[in-house]
Amino acid sequence: MKKLYETAMINHGGREGSVEAPNGSMHMKITPPGIHAEGTNPEQLFAAGYASCFNGALQHMVKEAGLDADSTVKARVSLYTLDDGGYQIGVILEAHVEGVSEEEARKLVDDAHEFCPYSKATKGNIEVQVDLV
Repeated sequence: MKKLYETAMINHGGREGSVEAPNGSMHMKITPPGIHAEGTNPEQLFAAGYASCFNGALQHMVKEAGLDADSTVKARVSLYTLDDGGYQIGVILEAHVEGVSEEEARKLVDDAHEFCPYSKATKGNIEVQVDLV
């Protein structure tokens, strides 16, 4: 395995603090999940990363198939409480591929799910549902 990229973020204060890039290029207030929260939360950050990564994988599959199609991906990340008092996340990916049949879109999305690094990282660890919309 050859490393292509590495990044880092530093958190201070947990879910009621901040996160920043060591080089100062990004700084965000972190707040617990809530409708009127002033900052972002880990679930939103995970959703942003997963949606972006999955759509990148989907666009890769579109290109590999020799197609010219736009796609969008919404990642819905939920935070659940467990019976033991712990927490777990779950993800629903809603993918749309413009201008292809439903059968072709399903194949592209399934292939993207096998290819996406986020999907590989979550496989067997959390529930991830992939829907066509």
